[in-house]
Amino acid sequence: MTVELNAQLTPEPPRPPTFHMSLPNVASLIEDYQCNGVIRVPGLFSAAEVAGIRAELERFMRDDLPSRPTDARTFEADGRTVRNLWRLEIHDPAIVPMVEKPEILSLVSQLVSGEPLLVGVETFNKQARVGSAVPYHQDNAYFCQTPPDMLTIWIAIDPVTMANGPVYYVRGSQKSGMQPTKPSGVKGNSIGMAEPPAVPLEEQFCGLLEPGDALIHQCETIHHSAPNTSDFPRLGLLLVYRGKHTQTDPKLKAAYTAAVSATPPS
Repeated sequence: MTVELNAQLTPEPPRPPTFHMSLPNVASLIEDYQCNGVIRVPGLFSAAEVAGIRAELERFMRDDLPSRPTDARTFEADGRTVRNLWRLEIHDPAIVPMVEKPEILSLVSQLVSGEPLLVGVETFNKQARVGSAVPYHQDNAYFCQTPPDMLTIWIAIDPVTMANGPVYYVRGSQKSGMQPTKPSGVKGNSIGMAEPPAVPLEEQFCGLLEPGDALIHQCETIHHSAPNTSDFPRLGLLLVYRGKHTQTDPKLKAAYTAAVSATPPS
């Protein structure tokens, strides 16, 4: 199955339950995360907070990015449009207190079964008409952690629509563990699945979001995204957390190292 999708003609897939951070029934939220491997959290950040995050990212790209190492970003195929920002927790540490809310840490600690460590802050910029697709993959092919108590919080800074490159998730796929991988040849996503899953697109969960909404997915949940065929950008900010108790898996690390050496992100 190709990810070169005509998103405007694809019907919206069914959505899993959503949860507000203020809901007291945390056990139900955790149960749904463990079942589906992905949940939507509407309104995780307010409009004012989203505006502040956007302003800081724009400032960083304008003022600081030119002086940062080349591996701080990945460009699209045109060689000038930023596809990803990497390691913002190092290159732009001012953004960390803007996103590490106590309620987020409280939730994450239960989802990763221990003390949460923020190990990555990054973006997928997916600019209008330029933003490229992301092949089917599992994040733990990059993270290489065991046990896989690791997750990504995907925060919408722009609206995410059917046309501007939403992320599709295969619900429950994390239960089957890591699947065979192969180098993808895609800068910024150097390792993908050896074979795409057999789940039809219309049965996958499509992460349509408003600014400030978030998706939280487990590191072995299979997902991919379409290119941005619209006139509207799709900026997303990602927070990556692992449980303090996880360790690097040498076999996964070796496969990732080979893939990223073949297709460096910059």
